[in-house]
Amino acid sequence: MEPTSSLADKADGRPTARATGQGSNWLDTYFGASRRGSTVKTEILAGIATFLASMYIIVVNPAILSDAGIPFSAALSATVLISFMSSLAMGLYARNPILVAPGMGMNALFTYTLVLGAGLSWEVALGCVFWSGVLFATLAMFNVREAIIDAIPPSLRYAITCGIGLFITFIGFKNAGFIVGSDATLVTLGNMDASLITFFIGMMATAILVIMRFNGALILGIALTTLLATPMGRLWGGDVVVEWNGLAAWPDFSAVMKVDIWGALKVAYLPFIFVMLFTNFFDALSCFMALSESADLKDKNGNPRNLKRSMTVDAFASMIAAPLGTSAAQTFIESGAGVAQGGRTGLVAVTIALLFLPFLFLSPLLSLVPGIATAPALVLVGLFMLAPISKIDWSRFEQAFPAFLAIILMPLTYSITLGIAFGFLSFVLIKFATGKLYDIKPAMWVSAALSVVMLVTTH
Repeated sequence: MEPTSSLADKADGRPTARATGQGSNWLDTYFGASRRGSTVKTEILAGIATFLASMYIIVVNPAILSDAGIPFSAALSATVLISFMSSLAMGLYARNPILVAPGMGMNALFTYTLVLGAGLSWEVALGCVFWSGVLFATLAMFNVREAIIDAIPPSLRYAITCGIGLFITFIGFKNAGFIVGSDATLVTLGNMDASLITFFIGMMATAILVIMRFNGALILGIALTTLLATPMGRLWGGDVVVEWNGLAAWPDFSAVMKVDIWGALKVAYLPFIFVMLFTNFFDALSCFMALSESADLKDKNGNPRNLKRSMTVDAFASMIAAPLGTSAAQTFIESGAGVAQGGRTGLVAVTIALLFLPFLFLSPLLSLVPGIATAPALVLVGLFMLAPISKIDWSRFEQAFPAFLAIILMPLTYSITLGIAFGFLSFVLIKFATGKLYDIKPAMWVSAALSVVMLVTTH
């Protein structure tokens, strides 16, 4: 533990006592590791820790996007490129120890709500991603985050994160065949065959690795489940066959610049763009706030360090994700793994970026991973996203009911946007009916109006 007095010094950038005699190399000079009470070695190790905690996205994101029609290898190339470019920008420009990569929740929204749910082509859906990034950049440029934060009640912000978590968990169970459709009960448990048993063993092993705090628990669980699934199709039959297609290949850029920017500019698609903007904006802001508190990454005014620059990088990542061929990139809360290892500067993010780059050439190896191997990671990620549920005041029904609708309707309707829409609408209607119009800020009126447009145009 560091002495309390050094935290204030780090917060305003003044050298700490630990920094005396350090700063002898250019990395330390540029990133200011010693000024933050760290060392170059600590920063690099912290970057490795964050990468291990989050590298599951290299496999999971392409697996989800392939359901939307984007080729797995092309989605993998896009995932690696955007993670490399945006994390590098976060490290060099914003100088914060934060990973930026295609976000869980955003990829589910892209695939299962926009493409499979609303019937958009993946090219048009990428256009929606692009325009949400443009709006995000505008908000970051004019620094209007406070007005938006004040407009959306915290209970709904927490609920949306929890609802997306349940939705992702449901997708994991579905992809594994653990939950299947039923004429009698809508959904039921799948057949207890070799595939399902393999998934269950993989899920439990992954959970145990998480409990034991293994670095890279999710990616280890994916690897273990893939190994268990290798003999499945040959020995027990079924459609899960793990085939060796080689170790390396040149990157697949077939999805690059396939974005339909102008096709996404339809009135009917505006609610989708808004939901992407809303989800990405608040995920980024909440991540910055949480990490700044846990690691004392604050400026002299007590605000998250370099927040405007960090939000600008996040917006930039959302805009360039679409031309590269993937859903929006966003800050990863898994960055906390590196922070817990002592990471305090942008060198952490630069290290993460460089670790992503070799996987650009490993699509044949990573294509070995079957759906039942990524499913345990989806289930566990959904669990992690349920953490804010304890922050909702369930004793206040006017807050609890809209939050409950947002949470429960996402998995039950198989749509993130419907959960958000009914959460916003119910909040506005309750406040209106109870005469508490002063609780409805302008942004909430706009949100409710967009929700109505979405419901009318898409249903």
